[in-house]
Amino acid sequence: MKAAMSGFDLRAVAQELNEFTGAYVKKAYMPHYEQIVLRINPKDIDQFDLVLVRGARIYTSKRDRPMPMTPPPFAMVLRKHLKNARMVGVRQLGFDRVLAFDFDTKHGSYHLYVEVFRDGNIILTNEDGIIIQPLTHASYAGRTLKKGVEYQPPPAAMDPHELDQSTLADLFATSDRDLVSTLGGKANLGGTHANAVCDLAKMEPNIATQEADVGAIHAALQTLLCSLAEERKGILLMKPNQEKDRAALEAEAQAFEANGLRDRFYEAHAVEATPTILPSHSNLAQAMFPSLCEAVDAWKGAHDAGALARREAEKLDIAAPGRGHSTDVERLERRRVQQEKALAGFSKKIEKQQMVGHTIQNNWTHVESLLKQMAEAVETHGWKEVKSMAKEIPWIVSLSPAERTFLSVLPDENGEPKGPQAMLSIDETVHQNAQRFFESARKQKDKTKGAVDALEETMLQLQRAQKKEAKQQASGKLNKIKRSKRLWFEHHRWSMISGGHLLVGGKDAKGNDAVVKKHLSGEDRYLHADLHGAPSCSLRATQGFAPDQHKPAHIPDDVPAFRIVDKLGDERITEEKLLEAASMALCWSRAWAGGGAHGTVYSVKPAQVSKTAQTGEFVGKGSFIVRGQRQWFKDLDVQIGIGIVAINGVPLLMGGRPETIAETCMRYAILRPGLTKKEQLANRIYKNTGLVTDDVLPVLPGACEIIEDHGIFSPPKTADEEE
Repeated sequence: MKAAMSGFDLRAVAQELNEFTGAYVKKAYMPHYEQIVLRINPKDIDQFDLVLVRGARIYTSKRDRPMPMTPPPFAMVLRKHLKNARMVGVRQLGFDRVLAFDFDTKHGSYHLYVEVFRDGNIILTNEDGIIIQPLTHASYAGRTLKKGVEYQPPPAAMDPHELDQSTLADLFATSDRDLVSTLGGKANLGGTHANAVCDLAKMEPNIATQEADVGAIHAALQTLLCSLAEERKGILLMKPNQEKDRAALEAEAQAFEANGLRDRFYEAHAVEATPTILPSHSNLAQAMFPSLCEAVDAWKGAHDAGALARREAEKLDIAAPGRGHSTDVERLERRRVQQEKALAGFSKKIEKQQMVGHTIQNNWTHVESLLKQMAEAVETHGWKEVKSMAKEIPWIVSLSPAERTFLSVLPDENGEPKGPQAMLSIDETVHQNAQRFFESARKQKDKTKGAVDALEETMLQLQRAQKKEAKQQASGKLNKIKRSKRLWFEHHRWSMISGGHLLVGGKDAKGNDAVVKKHLSGEDRYLHADLHGAPSCSLRATQGFAPDQHKPAHIPDDVPAFRIVDKLGDERITEEKLLEAASMALCWSRAWAGGGAHGTVYSVKPAQVSKTAQTGEFVGKGSFIVRGQRQWFKDLDVQIGIGIVAINGVPLLMGGRPETIAETCMRYAILRPGLTKKEQLANRIYKNTGLVTDDVLPVLPGACEIIEDHGIFSPPKTADEEE
């Protein structure tokens, strides 16, 4: 699978993006440390996102993608300098994997350089080329990427477009590599396209360049470059398998509409997106798109749109790339794999050191002669001249004058300089040089013994953790998830309303201010119980929860999994949703502790809520002035449902309207005001489910009485028990 875009891909992307010259940058986002998104607003078509994934790809997309509530610093820098900037051009630096985006603003010109090699980088510069801010500070040989210095692009490589037949002939005449290596490296084609040129020219890739037909190679190269310049399309390549051959994959791809099913299909089968068909693609299934950007979006768009969820998961130390889950079993599994890998590396290193030592001993006469000649040459001519002379000697790779050593190639079975390499010291005898490698192997063996003991201890801990986890699962308890940070809405009262809408309410005066100022806008609705001191609540129109399409493995089957999203499919707030939210707003108020069975709640639009009081009046912290007509909800029942759900991979106890909780959760309970203290109930929930009491207590509104229990306060019933 192709990890990053090639120079050919970026040339095609630059040509496609130049069609949007004159478009304006609306906003900049950074949903993940690896990804920058510029929202582009063209004149005659709908806005789209320009997605920049560092070190991997650049493309356009019109997908809904959740964005962080608080933009990271680099996104703020881009907003400051590029907001309402007009894009005047996109260019590729030579044929390198660097694209430059040129913008015109009222404060002058700005340039955004996107480097798609190594780990990738994104650099914003002013019109003088001075770096305003790089995404990542970095230093390379000959250039430094940091704020305040002039941007230096990577050293220019050869542009294949500038290769005429005579230049290609000169390149072949002076090359000491084979044909495909020369085309891939010195001609800057890369391995894939170098092989394609050899195939088109009908020449063996591993022949010497002096034997190649320059005219045929040049004609094949021009065919490839012309195809790239003239064609405007994107091809998604899929790899057939035993279940689906090429024809079946292409037929199934055509049948899919643009939805989640298509995304999962391409994610499972696609291996590459390309602007041109190469000979090596003949055995792969193809799906055609109007542009390369659309092909890349169909392949990787769904993955990139979930960048915010991945970032949140990484903050919580769960399901993060390279981190795994934070359960004890999986943590120990990761440790076991790492230790086994280290042990395998130790064994290889020991074998290599011993093999080099034996090779030195077996070629005693040769090594002794080489050491003697090197010592005499250094004594006579000095290290500098010897270093120059050694370039012509096949037995010597490099010299280190400071350590008085040289890297030598030892003889193979035929006495040729094709054996292993060894660092030899001219101040030591053959025996001492060989003994140094045997000593290194012995020390490595000592380390290996410690690593074996550590692995045995890990295996013992893993067995204990597996038994404990199996016991927890048998009793209905959830695996405890270690996390360093709570989800943002857990700092408030929260619930999920039908349709996935998020309802948040303040826990105190400070929380009320935060809910209204940060989480109430647009088409949201404000709710407040008709009681003094009741929390201010916001029913979010666009923000909420969506079913998790990739349910984490550590979440049991009887726990529904959701992801928090910034855009719901259905953003309408209906009367039924408002009634449901009003019931929760009432339960969160002092109506619960008052012992009443019914209560009243009102709802208004965000514009009707204000902190500005009349002249001579004062509005305290956490209080607001509500003006205009209110929508009333009367005679609401004071009852609440609690159920177990997983949000972004974290098992949580969620409160909600009893009917909604019963429909959503398999393990739930229905509560009403009672005499049992919530601390006692939280302790029972902890013992039965494994949920942390600190996560449970905020969900319980006060002293309660249990009306129904389905696996919250007692173990869930088995199928036989239910019958």
